[in-house]
Amino acid sequence: MPASTPDEDDRLHAVRARIDEIDDRLLELISERARVAQEVARVKREAGNGDDFYRPEREVEVLRRLRALNPGPLSAERIARLFREIMSACLAIQHPLRVAYFGPAGTFTHEAALKPFGHAMDLAPMPSIETVFRDVEAGDAQYGVVPVENSTEGVVTHTLDRFLSSPLQIVGELELRVRHCLLSQEADPSAIARVYSHQQPLAQCRRWLEANLPHADRISVSSTAEAARIVGAEPGSGAIASRVAAEIYGVKVLQAGIEDEPGNTTRFLVMGRQSPPPTGEDKTSLVLSRTNQPGGLYQLLEPLARHGINMSRIESRPSRQGMWEYVFFVDVLGHQQDEQVARALEEIRAKASLCKILGSYPRAAT
Repeated sequence: MPASTPDEDDRLHAVRARIDEIDDRLLELISERARVAQEVARVKREAGNGDDFYRPEREVEVLRRLRALNPGPLSAERIARLFREIMSACLAIQHPLRVAYFGPAGTFTHEAALKPFGHAMDLAPMPSIETVFRDVEAGDAQYGVVPVENSTEGVVTHTLDRFLSSPLQIVGELELRVRHCLLSQEADPSAIARVYSHQQPLAQCRRWLEANLPHADRISVSSTAEAARIVGAEPGSGAIASRVAAEIYGVKVLQAGIEDEPGNTTRFLVMGRQSPPPTGEDKTSLVLSRTNQPGGLYQLLEPLARHGINMSRIESRPSRQGMWEYVFFVDVLGHQQDEQVARALEEIRAKASLCKILGSYPRAAT
């Protein structure tokens, strides 16, 4: 590499001095923001709202505004990630939150939990979706994060079924682009005789595995993080997991982006005790049922169409109340406090044998 000239050294020195000045200003502004956050906490405690610190609707509003104002060159996604960590750190000095998620550390649900809460929160991995619900219901955690559907593999039925009996409300949703990686201690993929992962990533990478590792045994384990942990101690094996798992368990990424569908995305729900107020870009989830009769489902859903409410998803699940009886999980665009949504829900309640609102919450940023 050729040596730099005195002129280049002077220019670099000037640019780096400017960066130092900017960093000093950033530090001053971030510290000022943290002091204001402490003042917010004092005001809330004096008003008797000592438990009302995390406001998902307020944080979504802030991030939407910053995305819209972003002049570049950093992408809107990177700007949102930076401010998410600043907001997380400020919230932690107001009132640290415990957030339960379907773990262990290094899974895609762990990565999803970081999106709304950041690294400053106490993220607690749980061994199952059931224990996430129980931890939040018992008050041991203020919030929980669970997967609900994947764009290629469909719904996570246990999450839907658990909402039937839970008093918890959905307070937020987020979507995570799933990028699967092949991890291994081996430098050459041809040395891999066994591939470990959760059953869903194995299915989502089936074509890639058939084309690139046709002779490797595919072994289903409890999570992608567990797969990475096994591979860290077992030569001749590989794991399908995330880059985060590779960092945590000290294994190499041999190839990234091995999922068969490049748009593979998983949707997650954040659950708590009370749905946030409207933001103007919301979604409402509900579960409906009516005694089995001709046209029953149509009659339940007809008020949505008549009031101009867009239904974005519907799933049926056995009701467990009788043979061949079903409940329907429905997502509609809008908040239950919106006038048209409220009118439609009032009519649906009059017709339904079951109408349970699971929550109204800000829609995931696209």
